[in-house]
Amino acid sequence: MTRRTISLLLVCASALASVGCASMNHSPAVAAASRTPPAAAVTVTVAAPSASSVATAANASGTPIPDLNDNSPLIQWKNLNITPAETEYADLWDYLGKHFTLSGAGGDGRVQSELTWYAQHGAYLERVANRARPYLYYIVQQVEARKMPLDIALLPVVESAFDPFAYSNGRAAGLWQFIPGTGRSWDLKQDWWYDGRRDVVASTRAALDYLEYLHGQFHNDWLLALAAYNSGGGTVQRAIDYNARRGLPTDFWNLDLPAETRAYVPRLLAICQLVATSGHLGVSLPTIPNQAYLAQVNVGGQIDLATAAKLAGITTQQMYLLNPGFNRWATDPSGPTTLLVPLDRQTQFETALAALPPHDRVQWATHRVQSGDTLGAIARNHHTTVAVIRTLNGLHDNLIHVHKVLLIPVARKTLADATLVAEARLARRHGPGRDRYEPGGRIVHHVHSGESLWTIARRYGVTVAHLAQWNGLSLHSRLHVGQRLTIRRQQAQVLDTAYELPAGAPNTQRVVYYRVRTGDSLSSISARFNVSVAEIADWNGINTSDYLRAGERLKLYVDVTDQSASS
Repeated sequence: MTRRTISLLLVCASALASVGCASMNHSPAVAAASRTPPAAAVTVTVAAPSASSVATAANASGTPIPDLNDNSPLIQWKNLNITPAETEYADLWDYLGKHFTLSGAGGDGRVQSELTWYAQHGAYLERVANRARPYLYYIVQQVEARKMPLDIALLPVVESAFDPFAYSNGRAAGLWQFIPGTGRSWDLKQDWWYDGRRDVVASTRAALDYLEYLHGQFHNDWLLALAAYNSGGGTVQRAIDYNARRGLPTDFWNLDLPAETRAYVPRLLAICQLVATSGHLGVSLPTIPNQAYLAQVNVGGQIDLATAAKLAGITTQQMYLLNPGFNRWATDPSGPTTLLVPLDRQTQFETALAALPPHDRVQWATHRVQSGDTLGAIARNHHTTVAVIRTLNGLHDNLIHVHKVLLIPVARKTLADATLVAEARLARRHGPGRDRYEPGGRIVHHVHSGESLWTIARRYGVTVAHLAQWNGLSLHSRLHVGQRLTIRRQQAQVLDTAYELPAGAPNTQRVVYYRVRTGDSLSSISARFNVSVAEIADWNGINTSDYLRAGERLKLYVDVTDQSASS
């Protein structure tokens, strides 16, 4: 497919209608796959409805309200050159409000309860709407192309608050909140480089495929399909069978479903009703032009995303927000090879990309194999994968020879950028309120299990002698978990951050509150969320040897881009 064709598919509604993503013919077992809904896990620090009000609503309705706190500034998309559409409905909200079709008739007050909450939390909805601005028109077009109810286009409001990096305590990720298993069932690739659950295009395709499948399974009843999307087809079917055996109604409103699901469908209907109401019940929804402004460009291979952002004339942060599926500093070398860019930057991007020399797409380092080296160790040291090194160097197996020079991909960014990224990551991993930095440009490092003076010195690019001197230690001192070490930031260079997102990329950390289950241990939870046992203990003020009780709630600081490999 040519770039021009791809662009036209996104711009023209008629083209979209004719070539919309085909439904996938999966076995019925897929429909019964359990989806874990977005948890109250994603927290908020940006001027919100207060955390207490969010929690109150969650407790009252039985389902959590997804929120927006990613500890990063709100992205202002209005600086992109988007002109109002010359159509009957210039504002996409007006268009949607006139074309919703799902009805809450037959409900028992649940829709009104959710509507009241939304109307009382206008600031929350305004932030959600700002988050939706880059993605909503594209999603609307995909929903229309399949002739599905336009109400479904607002499902990410309920699922993720339109946060592409949303992550739940059940490991659900992205706008549409797929858990790992269900994502794989619907062909969402998940690996070290890339997570299709966060990819706007791929996850939207998968979500609509899944909803269409559920719609057919539940005899063309969209409310039941939506309920099944939240709690799984098996849960809904069992509730239907239970009522049918007793001669009771089997519509959504009369089923004995989990509290979370009973609130989930009314919440979607409520947000649609608010959008459709004149004046939006006093809630100020920022205008979204009713026209395409995303283009999909095939870049033809791996490219550094910071470089791609410069070619497109947008910020690195905007590039990642349009292409949130990528876990690292560059696109996945094995694909996908397409990037979303603002439509008004497409020509500039394609022209600059064509003029970019192939060797400038990604920066490379070399590694000369030493005696005792293995591909696994080399990959770990350079924060890449064995498969990538083998592919780049034409290796057919893991056998390497001493003195052979291997090509390794690294991020194209300055040392100063790398230092800033690493410092920000360290601060996030230890959570807010930790005294990470002291006057005079010093970093405070909390020692974790397995660390030594040598590993810490290497991490910050300082000598062991300096590290020992700054902390009044001998070169052979043994460290203790939780011990605080001071590093002079002016001399720290942070040598091991080439795999991180570049400076300027969005904050990808989310706070997850995990409820301990029977059989859980600190070790199993650390593996589940790809954090260390020492970190979990530190964040929750417990000892690594403490016994966990079922039902106990743990607070975790999870980096979303580190979760694909642990899924």
